[in-house]
Amino acid sequence: MQPRRFICECRATFTQLERGDCFLVVVARLLKLRIPRHGPVSTTMNLCPRHHAAARCLRIFKPGLSCVPLVLAAAGAAHAQGTVTLYGTIDTSIEVTNPGNGWTTRMDSGAYRGSRVGLRGNEPIDAGTSVIFDLENGFGSTNGSLDTPGSIFNRQAWVGFDAPWGQTRFGRQYSPLYIPFKGGLDAFGAGTIGSGLNNLSKITPYTDNAFTWISPTIAGFDVTGMYALRDPGDGNGIGGYYVTANYSLDKLRLSYARQQTHGDASLRANFGGVSYLFGPVHAYAAIFNGDGGSPRYHDDGVSISASWDLSTQARASLGFAHARDRSGQGNNADQFSVAFEYTLSRSVVLYFTAADLENRGNAQFVLRGVNVTGLPVAYPGAPVRGVQAGMIERF
Repeated sequence: MQPRRFICECRATFTQLERGDCFLVVVARLLKLRIPRHGPVSTTMNLCPRHHAAARCLRIFKPGLSCVPLVLAAAGAAHAQGTVTLYGTIDTSIEVTNPGNGWTTRMDSGAYRGSRVGLRGNEPIDAGTSVIFDLENGFGSTNGSLDTPGSIFNRQAWVGFDAPWGQTRFGRQYSPLYIPFKGGLDAFGAGTIGSGLNNLSKITPYTDNAFTWISPTIAGFDVTGMYALRDPGDGNGIGGYYVTANYSLDKLRLSYARQQTHGDASLRANFGGVSYLFGPVHAYAAIFNGDGGSPRYHDDGVSISASWDLSTQARASLGFAHARDRSGQGNNADQFSVAFEYTLSRSVVLYFTAADLENRGNAQFVLRGVNVTGLPVAYPGAPVRGVQAGMIERF
């Protein structure tokens, strides 16, 4: 049967399939906002998509004001006990790197914290228990592109519960080894070209079809466990598991983590570390190993770093990392790094990093970042040197 056809006052002809609500109206419905149905503009009027969307927005929101903030602000009024928060990070940097065949200058997105935008929600349903969700998209701040073409929420897309017995999440999530664990073992936050821990180790950063439980902190202890199912195209059964454990006592923190994924490019990895706060100096030491992945990784290593708070706004960091090839072929690597950060405001951070990565034998490690693929080395064993300056804006 052919779709029913409509004619707008502008004389545009359109079909029922073309007729629809604008994005803001859809969001308003999800947030359970009241959509007026009286007056000169009705939700059942025959309007072309352009006029239908414009008319609906004018009826719901006050003229002269931005629709998006009003949607989000109204959400709090509509849900006296719940909240929906729009958040994001824009991380852009300039990198100058020599991977063994000359210096290359490029602009990066997400070197330190990953450029992203998302919606985070919380709605209490019982005493001490809330329904929570997070929808997060990664994008390129240098060109506005999606980090993963065809994926709207490539970083996070999960729903769960927050309760006194812990937090549960279901869906696509950060690997517990990725955020927040790995950054807590490194003065560089496991980001920028300066993080030897990030450059010389290997983990799975995101996981689909995952169930996660995050424990409350009891007597300084907390644990996180994640169990992932395989995609239908990758066979039945477990896709992998991840476990992290931490113990904090005053200025001391001890950490351990393990992951084991299955299927194509399966990867096993272990991390352990300690950090201690000596006044303005925060010291970190970590060990790691891994086996698998694509290209295959078969190394273990150590990372030692420290940060020094020069003031309430400025911080300097220094680090060294070493990776040892466990295959016995001598494809080892060493990295030396320095960094400086300056907090310009509550939401703006400026950063500068310099790194020297020495590949040995046929090693091909590169200087990369949180969401930046490093420039490939000119030849196996080539040294890589680089500097990077960037800016982060959070909202």
